[in-house]
Amino acid sequence: MSIPTMEGIRAQTVQSARLATRVLFSGPDDGIPVVFVHGNASSATFWEETMLALPDGFRGIAIDQRGFGDADPAAKIDATRGLGDLVEDLLALLEALSLKQAHFVGHSAGGSVLWRLLMDAPEAVLTATLVCPGSPFGFGGTRADGSPVWDDFAGSGGGTVNPAFAQRIAAEDRSADDPMAPRNVMLNFYFRQPFKPAREEELLSSLLSTHTGPEDYPGDMTSSPNWPYVAPGKMGLINALTPAYQKPIDALYGLDAKPPILWVRGAHDQIVSDTSAFEMGFLGKIGAIPGYPGEDVYPPQLMVSQTRMVLEKYKASGGRYEELVLDAGHTPYLEQPEAFNAALHRWLQG
Repeated sequence: MSIPTMEGIRAQTVQSARLATRVLFSGPDDGIPVVFVHGNASSATFWEETMLALPDGFRGIAIDQRGFGDADPAAKIDATRGLGDLVEDLLALLEALSLKQAHFVGHSAGGSVLWRLLMDAPEAVLTATLVCPGSPFGFGGTRADGSPVWDDFAGSGGGTVNPAFAQRIAAEDRSADDPMAPRNVMLNFYFRQPFKPAREEELLSSLLSTHTGPEDYPGDMTSSPNWPYVAPGKMGLINALTPAYQKPIDALYGLDAKPPILWVRGAHDQIVSDTSAFEMGFLGKIGAIPGYPGEDVYPPQLMVSQTRMVLEKYKASGGRYEELVLDAGHTPYLEQPEAFNAALHRWLQG
């Protein structure tokens, strides 16, 4: 599903050593590269306004990650490698573009990819901007310190996705007739109401470009004897985000060279939050999922608190970070573009 681009954005199919995919470009070919990494159930399309607003002399680069958009549908995510496939895709893209370093900006699951990139290839990262990033311990089923609630990581992975939502994506449903219609999920959870994006149809097309199925979205799952009775499978991004397969974040603190990190989040984020509407512990606590064993057994995941804890340890070990909280939901770069761009440009130029 190719999606029309804005004036000033150039779309190109790039074949790297690992992946053939659509890549969007803005700015001069010899500009300082800024690589944008989209989140779950979206594509590079979400970054176009931000790319066009970059200062003179910067080159925007946004990739359709494997499993999304116009990425080769035969290229699957091996979730047992955590986010390794997506990190290696980014590094292969740099090589294909003859780049050794870049600034990186990652949103949501794209921010999760950057946690791993920082640990695996810090030499490639000039700066990292994490926008509403997933917890550095993974999504779902962890206690405040990042340790798993259950040994089998029940409550995370592909089985936690509402099947009606995945089915509507597969059907390319553009309606607004049901809470699980992709349009309504996007408007009600990606953004803080009453915000409506100017390019609503293009962003909806981006969401609907998600590759679906047991090897893609939502991926596979396994049953569990532990509440909520589903545990991670082995394929697709949702399973790759589970704490079961994350690289231990302690590797971040031991880096010899620590790229500076800008952490931007929305004050009203409903997806990556200490009270996430997509996390089993919080949903159980509020009665949305039956059989909840109680907060002592299965606490809600404190995603924002976990990120702050990790970044404070990063700072204590010699790194640098700043936190910016905007009056927005899960997508502050679209909801509050002036404030977001001012902070991003200062970070890139500083």
